[in-house]
Amino acid sequence: MSINAPRWGDKEINMGFTVAIVGRPNVGKSTFFNRLVEERKAIVDDVSGVTRDRQYGVAEWTGKTFNVIDTGGFVPNSVDIFETEIRKQVKIAIEEANALIFMVDASTGITELDSSMADVLRRSTKPVFLCINKVDNSDRLLEANEFYSLGFEQVFFVSSISGSGTGEILDEIATLISQEDSDEASTVTPLPKFAIIGQPNVGKSSLLNALVGKERTIVSDIAGTTRDTIHTHYNLFQKEFILIDTAGIRRKTKVNEDLEFYSVIRAIKAMDEADVCLLLLDASKGITAQDLNIFSLAVKKGKGIVVLVNKWDLVEKETNSARDYEKQLKEKLAPFTDVPIIFISVVEKTRILKGMEVALEVYENKTRKIATSQLNDVMLKAVEAYHAPVVRGNSIKIKYVTQLPTHVPSFAFFANYPDDIKNPYKNYLENKLRENFKFTGVPVRIFFRKK
Repeated sequence: MSINAPRWGDKEINMGFTVAIVGRPNVGKSTFFNRLVEERKAIVDDVSGVTRDRQYGVAEWTGKTFNVIDTGGFVPNSVDIFETEIRKQVKIAIEEANALIFMVDASTGITELDSSMADVLRRSTKPVFLCINKVDNSDRLLEANEFYSLGFEQVFFVSSISGSGTGEILDEIATLISQEDSDEASTVTPLPKFAIIGQPNVGKSSLLNALVGKERTIVSDIAGTTRDTIHTHYNLFQKEFILIDTAGIRRKTKVNEDLEFYSVIRAIKAMDEADVCLLLLDASKGITAQDLNIFSLAVKKGKGIVVLVNKWDLVEKETNSARDYEKQLKEKLAPFTDVPIIFISVVEKTRILKGMEVALEVYENKTRKIATSQLNDVMLKAVEAYHAPVVRGNSIKIKYVTQLPTHVPSFAFFANYPDDIKNPYKNYLENKLRENFKFTGVPVRIFFRKK
């Protein structure tokens, strides 16, 4: 199974038929991609170079399901750091795909960049569909005929925004897809989902690339390099899960571009989708107020959390450096301190696999279900050992406890005066739950109900 097999919703795509959308910047590739997958998955803006990394989705047409790859704008011979990296991403997408949609813009006519892209695609042995976008009226349709000179047999006139003409190109793609490929593309296999979150420039994309052993996402020293959330299927060393790379989350006051605003929204949405959040910190900077905000957000959303302290190789160390650093971190993370903290170096690939092993353990902790009989045996003894304080002359008695059927470990304690039980006693019960049943890295929710 491919390391970089894409996924969509709860579907992990093992193989199946794959179509890549390629072309120069700003011709409407991401708009067309969003229309095919029927969701606003890729960020769209009038600025060129919005899409940088490969973005995957799944499309369905006339009963046939296939994978779609959105790519960044192809600019040959550019020395710009992002355009150079985007070229690599486009070439990988072309290699992965079974068919290619070459998108051009009817409103501008043929450009040098279109001709350069056409030269690349002519060398490919894969089917190429020339897709002339922004054909919104009869005048544009006449002008668009010049694109026949690029020499591709399959030519389609579409409008990504209105959707006109997309049916014709999808009909042609569907003829290439066997039922077997279609079935493979829609295989449902739920896997643990780990979102890599944190501030810009802490090494999130570098961590993803180090884990999968190839350039899945573009990495640079410039904050805000990653914009879309990027899903990657990891299947190595008998471990299998989905890694989600996200854009860096800065303080609201520092988010001054529409693009970055949408990137942050998608990063927060990725947290909703994830089972475990890997919070990446910069060891040289320590934990900042914004890191604590991100941590609190993940806790509120009931996500499993692993703290990865990156760039540990750059920190001057003494005998107990890691122990002291961890102690300081936990003081700032209080009251939720039952969180694994791993010191890593993405550059030197130190302990990054350990981080993933711990993330899988946290996932198991989050999904753990405890038998009611076992729960009552343990927790009622804890209640007997230390009773809830008497309130207004009322002696509080807890008679029964059960785990609730929720995504976050949640427990209901049935008592005669549930409203009179205060936070200190609630914290005592949570600590006893953590002592007796492994919930490291997972928020635990406790509710008191009338018996």
